[in-house]
Amino acid sequence: MAPLALTMGDPAGIGGELTVRAWQTLHSNGPCFLALDDPQRLTGIPIAEIGAPAEAAAIFPNALPVLPVKLGESPHPGRPNKANAGAVIASIERAAALCLSGEASGMVTNPINKAALYDAGFAYPGHTEFLAALTGAHGKQIMMLASPDLRVVPVTVHASLRNSISMLTTEAIVAAARTTAAALHRDFGIVHPRLGIAGLNPHAGEQGALGDEETTIIAPALAMLRAEGIDVSGPWPPDTMFTRTARARYDAAICMYHDQALIPLKTLDMDHGVNVTLGLPIVRTSPDHGTAYDIAGKGIADPSSLIAAIQLAAELAYARG
Repeated sequence: MAPLALTMGDPAGIGGELTVRAWQTLHSNGPCFLALDDPQRLTGIPIAEIGAPAEAAAIFPNALPVLPVKLGESPHPGRPNKANAGAVIASIERAAALCLSGEASGMVTNPINKAALYDAGFAYPGHTEFLAALTGAHGKQIMMLASPDLRVVPVTVHASLRNSISMLTTEAIVAAARTTAAALHRDFGIVHPRLGIAGLNPHAGEQGALGDEETTIIAPALAMLRAEGIDVSGPWPPDTMFTRTARARYDAAICMYHDQALIPLKTLDMDHGVNVTLGLPIVRTSPDHGTAYDIAGKGIADPSSLIAAIQLAAELAYARG
């Protein structure tokens, strides 16, 4: 299998040290990955600059293979610099291109700071939308957060709570559920995926006493999905659907907005949560945390989520063949 491609993320954040520590953990047994990064900032381990991804496998046990992406200026921990925004974007673009060409089996993205990229022409809400544009999957992509205990998919993502509610539609729920069911089958090897659909309101609306979105928006989506043969249940009261007993009844939870999905997952297992982009023609994962400017450069960043993202990307790539 071709190596995974790991992007640099924000050079002022913890991505570089996480990359180094991930290699220290994985170099003996894999999965093999290469870094699209500036080799000058990756210190403390053997580094080997390479010219093509095919060179990575032979090098990986003894050194971190790096396809160089030069920074504009030397980074300073905790201080994002727009002079380096172009390199951050180039790292993502190169990783996506390697995946599309088959030279990389999947990509893992270190955290970025979107505000720091806007001056370089970055015009997307996040990685997910950017990668959809790069791979021709715009409008088809959705975000899944996955851990050993729970998988969640938010129907609406990077919007205020007020706007998220106004954006919620039957069609959006159906589209998210279809993509999730297909990914669970293709990438996660679940023959008959089961989806738990969250309600929006307390007690799932209490038969309309606490809101009618469950009957006017969510119930029609459930009916459409069942008619297509997709195994769905709900709408579940959001305050009870994430208990241990409830989680055993579905393979992924379709949630109505960002925090409804991410709060339970991060509470259950922040260290091993992985962001997976569904609906792309390539495999893409990322750690479930941000740039962590407050601890950047201190050598205390926990690589667990990045390592989990690398391992999951390898599993998904293998499942795709």
